[in-house]
Amino acid sequence: MTKPFRTALFGAAIAGAAATSATAEEWRLNNFLPETRPETAQIEQFADEVNTALDGKDFKLTVYSGGSLGLKNTDLLRVLPRGAVEMSLMWSNYLGRDAPALSSVFVQGAISTVDELKAVLPVAQQIYEEEYTDWGVTTVGFVAIPTLSVSVFCRDEPIHTLQDLKDVKLRVWAREQVETFTKLGVAAQIIPQEETYVALKTGVVDCALYPALYASTISLQEVTKYASFLYPMASAPYTLGVATDTWESTDPEIQAAITTAADALWERTNQYDKDAEAEMAAREKLGEMGVTWGEDFPEADRAQFMEAVSETWAMLAEEAGGNAMDYRARVLEALGR
Repeated sequence: MTKPFRTALFGAAIAGAAATSATAEEWRLNNFLPETRPETAQIEQFADEVNTALDGKDFKLTVYSGGSLGLKNTDLLRVLPRGAVEMSLMWSNYLGRDAPALSSVFVQGAISTVDELKAVLPVAQQIYEEEYTDWGVTTVGFVAIPTLSVSVFCRDEPIHTLQDLKDVKLRVWAREQVETFTKLGVAAQIIPQEETYVALKTGVVDCALYPALYASTISLQEVTKYASFLYPMASAPYTLGVATDTWESTDPEIQAAITTAADALWERTNQYDKDAEAEMAAREKLGEMGVTWGEDFPEADRAQFMEAVSETWAMLAEEAGGNAMDYRARVLEALGR
């Protein structure tokens, strides 16, 4: 080997090493929520706080929103522990295929007031940590979801009774909703939020169950003309998860920065005083964009819906087996039921 060639190789190696040392380790945070969702802004702030705390260290946390990494919500318990992404937002209601016991913790519509939500959150968070640990995922933080008012948005005609709802095809987002509406004689099918717009536009469904607070984030006002309130809902919080193997091998300084920022994220989002005000503002905005708000579903219909929810909750827990009955019992105890 000639001296000039050896010198060139040595120079290339030095340059490569310098480039490697200058490149920060990047952690990707998979956020399946659209960029327009308020929770996404909170998650972006969380990442900024982590990066600021670690300024000068070769580390960067980058948020990828709206499913841009191509990971399916239903697959996260399979792919996250295998390193498909370093960190991910997770929601228990999307994970029932692989972890059916998670469906017995928060059933859509079963918890409807802020007081009930506050009573059950510590128990639910502990359950999620236990369950995710069994899947090789470490919980590093939570993101609270506002208490929501769930409405029925329809394309062609106003629907505000369960009887009329039996004559249309309804979009929902979780299996327990399918089971609940089936008990009520309503044809419901799960359609992911990113597909809901097209499903309504093309007539795959006639109506969609959706919170008014988030309706404009997927442009429901462009494909529906009418909406009516059906039920209040307190939701399970989102979880921020990291593969346990990855977390345990992470620099303690990085762990501390993530944990500190996650605590601040929870403190910011675990607030519910302005939820009702935000709901009415969202309805007014949607009205200005062409959505006509009809009468609320009658109290009798809503009571019938809640009864069906309770039956679904018991059925899903019994069907899931394993820890599901224990999870449901712990939540019911926290609720004083």
